[in-house]
Amino acid sequence: MSTPIPVLAESEAWIVVDKPSGIATIPARDEDPTLSLRHRLEAQLGTPLWVVHRIDRETSGVVAFARDATSHRLLNLAFQRQQVGKQYLAWTAGVPEPAEGTIDVPLVAARKSKMRPAAPGETGALASRTDYVLEARGQWQGAAVGRLRCRPKSGRQHQIRVHLRAIGCPILRDALYGLATFKPPFEDLPLGRLALHAAVLELPRIGAVPATRVEAALPEDLVALDRALV
Repeated sequence: MSTPIPVLAESEAWIVVDKPSGIATIPARDEDPTLSLRHRLEAQLGTPLWVVHRIDRETSGVVAFARDATSHRLLNLAFQRQQVGKQYLAWTAGVPEPAEGTIDVPLVAARKSKMRPAAPGETGALASRTDYVLEARGQWQGAAVGRLRCRPKSGRQHQIRVHLRAIGCPILRDALYGLATFKPPFEDLPLGRLALHAAVLELPRIGAVPATRVEAALPEDLVALDRALV
């Protein structure tokens, strides 16, 4: 039997859980559908759920599901209207300058399901903005490492990952956008996955359910990473 998915908060409209790294939110291509977060939760709770947003497979942290079609519609509208607050913690190779700011870089779809910064005036460019603040800085074998709190103001695929690379601070262990973080001096970093955690989700009022803030504690592997940095 698989390990139960931790439930962080629930109401008559939604349920918010703490997704472990390594699990796809919805069934992945060429993968057993029962391995996805949605299917595992439905089996665990014995009730159907509606997907309203996703985080990447390797990202850990808060994910919300709707409990019925009406709540699904209202939550979808809230996400589309940017009424949902999201905060992520990211550990990066290098620290940003300035230590606090906004990355306002439009994104466009690239090959192999990736995203990239759009060229000026490029067709299909999607407005994308991420606010960030450097919470802590450390070192790994002499190389600077930052812990950033990121607040995406849009919900583009891989947005934080592409934006942080665009300012010269790729997320550690990012196999798509941070290959340099697998090379010296980071090759023996004590972390086996993307150093990105969905820490906070702030849901607006949905029907009779009041606005709610839900937070997911750091998983053990990211706690260990934090302790390893000097």
